[in-house]
Amino acid sequence: MQTMKKVWTYLVIAMVALVASVNYELFIFPNQFAPSGVNGICTMIQYLFGISVGYLSLLINVPLAIWCYLEVSKPIALRSMVYVVTFSLGLLLLDHIDLSPFAYVTENGTSKILGPLVAGVIQGYVYSILVKASAYTGGTDFVSAIIHKRSPEKSVFGISFTLNAVIAVASYFVYGYKMEPVILCILYSFMSTNVGERLMKSGRAAIAFEIITDHSEEISEEIIRDTHHTTTLIPGKGMYSGRETNVLLCVVNKTQIAAVNRIIRSYPNTFAIVHPVSEIVGNFHKRSSTGKELAEVLDAGDGKTL
Repeated sequence: MQTMKKVWTYLVIAMVALVASVNYELFIFPNQFAPSGVNGICTMIQYLFGISVGYLSLLINVPLAIWCYLEVSKPIALRSMVYVVTFSLGLLLLDHIDLSPFAYVTENGTSKILGPLVAGVIQGYVYSILVKASAYTGGTDFVSAIIHKRSPEKSVFGISFTLNAVIAVASYFVYGYKMEPVILCILYSFMSTNVGERLMKSGRAAIAFEIITDHSEEISEEIIRDTHHTTTLIPGKGMYSGRETNVLLCVVNKTQIAAVNRIIRSYPNTFAIVHPVSEIVGNFHKRSSTGKELAEVLDAGDGKTL
């Protein structure tokens, strides 16, 4: 079973790499701007000298992947290489296929902003999948991981931001001394980062209830029965009245908020503090709203540095 999960993980990484290569062909190359990361540098070199990003990506990322393999994490380096190789081969293959009827580009610049925005959304989706599979897109990710491994106090975000800022500024000179490519690069980076983060958080977010009540047993039974999530009982004391009470801690899915609210409101002298939870970690079984155990679809490897 574990072997099949690993095989499926590698297949998913290869599939999203192909999606990324199509994304470049349809929305990035036709609109003449440099995306973020090392591939932004490769895109500008392709624009100036006609050397395919597919070749350049392999030339830059293979040595970085080997370095990451030796110094950071072997599983992450191998998974990332699957992405890099598939992405590069996808670009080289698409060089021989005419996708111009499907590419989004406008001759007069009207709505040119839509290409980078869509490209950023798609790449954000790709990022979110790769993080779950413990893989990198290469380039900046490799460099950041290696630097962070050697100097944990250095910010990975700062390293990536500096490189992306250099790419954005360089695109001004590469694409005919125009501000438009710079703006498109910034928009692409913003969309890909935000969409990726939102997609990653959406699957791990939850709602926490801190329920103060005199009916802990009855409320716990109803929550367990209706949501298939358990509660934790903490003895408490009201400092104003000096009366003993109980506090129930419960974390449920967002779709189950109404069910828990209904339960709480049916009991007197009961109220709750509700707040969002960005992520839950630990060694436990995930269950759906129907109580069915949810298995992890992708194998996360050792997960180091991600």
